[in-house]
Amino acid sequence: MAERFTGYVALGDSFTEGMNDHGGDGIFRGWADLAATRMAEADPELKYANLAIRGKLFDEVVDEQVPAALRLRPDLVSFVAGGNDALRTSFDPARMAGRFHEAIRVLTASGARVLMSTGFHPPRLPAHRLLRKRIVALNEIIRKVAKRHDAALVDLFADEAFADTRMWSEDRLHMSALGHRRVAHHVCQALSVDPDPKWSAPLPTAPGKSWLRRRREDAAWTREHALPWVQRRFTGQSSGDMITPKRPQLMPVSQVGS
Repeated sequence: MAERFTGYVALGDSFTEGMNDHGGDGIFRGWADLAATRMAEADPELKYANLAIRGKLFDEVVDEQVPAALRLRPDLVSFVAGGNDALRTSFDPARMAGRFHEAIRVLTASGARVLMSTGFHPPRLPAHRLLRKRIVALNEIIRKVAKRHDAALVDLFADEAFADTRMWSEDRLHMSALGHRRVAHHVCQALSVDPDPKWSAPLPTAPGKSWLRRRREDAAWTREHALPWVQRRFTGQSSGDMITPKRPQLMPVSQVGS
């Protein structure tokens, strides 16, 4: 039986904001919007807020978004953070573990049902082995925290479908529209909500690419995405600078794209 909620607040970074799933109104949509829309089909009274902002590090999500969520008094909160930290040399899972427990403890103590998700590594990023090792360490923390605080856990790391490059957008870091729908499928299942069957439909066999085409794509990715990311690291900038939450207040889900 599906769990019923009156207010859902999504917390996190670009993954939860919905990059790069472009909505018809020019605002990123993503898995959280899709899951909220599906829940609202069963319960039209559901209200939804999304406080996630691209580029946010784990501590920023805890310090900025958790207090804001508590003020909204939701009975469902999704908390997915730490992926941006894993991309940095300063990544420290041991230090993160304590704050992870405290953040989820505070959210559950408010009476909210908390939903968490394991991380996964995009298949076409450089330093593949190092990134995978960091994601495994982060996931170990997430699983322990979810078990300790009885949070709903979505294990995306176990889904081999995300190894398909079509689940990822051109920047190779964020999900494509297909990827967000696959995530929404898992989230709905974790909450005992019927997902849209199309979200998990098998993809047709992908056409092969020549060696030359793959090298051209690699060069374009380096120029258009990798180098700007490195430049932001050197200058201390974030892709989320000057960005505000797309849905800062709990509102009816009727205006969210499907």
